[in-house]
Amino acid sequence: MSYQQERSKELMARAQQVIPGGVNSPVRAFKSVGGDAVLIDRGRGSHIWDVDDNEYIDYVGSWGPLILGHAHPATLAAVNEAAQHGVSFGASTEREVIFAELVVRLVPSLQKVRLVNSGTEACMSALRLARGFTKRDRIVKVEGGYHGHADYLLVRAGSGAETLGIPDSAGVPAGAAQDTLVVPYNDLAALRDIFAAHGDEIAAVIVEPVAGNMGCVPPEPGYLEGLRQITLDAKALLVFDEVMSGFRVALGGAQEHYGVTPDLTCLGKIIGGGLPMAAYGGRAHIMDHVAPNGPVYQAGTLSGNPLAVAAGLTMLETLEREMPYAHLEQLGNQLAQGLAEAAKDKGIPLHINRAGSMVTAFFCEGPVTNLASAQGSDLERFAHYHNSMLKRGIYLPPSQFEAAFLSAAHSEVDIARTVDAAREVFASF
Repeated sequence: MSYQQERSKELMARAQQVIPGGVNSPVRAFKSVGGDAVLIDRGRGSHIWDVDDNEYIDYVGSWGPLILGHAHPATLAAVNEAAQHGVSFGASTEREVIFAELVVRLVPSLQKVRLVNSGTEACMSALRLARGFTKRDRIVKVEGGYHGHADYLLVRAGSGAETLGIPDSAGVPAGAAQDTLVVPYNDLAALRDIFAAHGDEIAAVIVEPVAGNMGCVPPEPGYLEGLRQITLDAKALLVFDEVMSGFRVALGGAQEHYGVTPDLTCLGKIIGGGLPMAAYGGRAHIMDHVAPNGPVYQAGTLSGNPLAVAAGLTMLETLEREMPYAHLEQLGNQLAQGLAEAAKDKGIPLHINRAGSMVTAFFCEGPVTNLASAQGSDLERFAHYHNSMLKRGIYLPPSQFEAAFLSAAHSEVDIARTVDAAREVFASF
């Protein structure tokens, strides 16, 4: 059957009349790749189908949480069972306790954890806690690091490492960004300069230990260790945003994989099993500053809701039991090598970054170690690649600056089909 998009186009036209841009999250509009957005109807395993019944091998996986694939049977059963007892209570449940005990046991930095509903909430709350605990106002983030859409996090570097943040979004007051300092990823010298100038004012450094929002960019050797030492010396907190990397690059997240323990950790994606849930946590004496124990306020009616907890608990128990990480590593390596070889055969500059089952193909010579080098990619070539792969049944993130995700449901046949499709597309360049 030939590739069709009539139904997707019709629905998107209707959506644009009632939803800004026709989408409820900007990247879904496909604007950065210049193609027509597709509307998804259903998923199973590593595959999804759109409303026109086109079938795709999916490398988005709801942006990371579906590490076991779409419509995972045990997760669906757990959600269905929980729903029979009620979908929300606004009160505590036994399952929340069991879930929190499991998360604390699996993640090295956690002694206590608070459940919330999104990665934005987790990062916003963790940084409020860091400020309340240290009694300092400033935070440091890395350029290209996305930690949700809180006002003071929508900033990036200006003309130098010590430049104060400038809002990246309309509607964000300049004052909201004045205490946010920005440095390049993988640049310890810039961080040392920031601390030399403002060290006694900095509450925390927040970083994705494996960057995923400039594409996949792993930490260079010694980078995370350097962050840990610099923050310890300054009595500032180190906050790992493991919304993407948590339970994905290893069962205990990037902090387990790289052997660096932060003070606070933000989790999301996988812990909800595909439903909206996230968490932040850390050492007990820090977490005890959160209300009702302490003066740092944070609350949420739907936090720890029964359906998300049931899905997340099933997901984490399955990951611990089945330990699919060797399989994910093998698949990730096969995909990266296959794409690199296909591009080389056609003389296409392509640099692959990978951390386990997180992969990004940058259309440049590389290396890609931070946002500036990621921005050196050929975006027009990526757009052509994305749209051409889509028509061949391969669903990739519709942005050069997003990571692709594999799941345990992907197979070597999926990888081979993907590489064959890429080889055809590279030939068309």
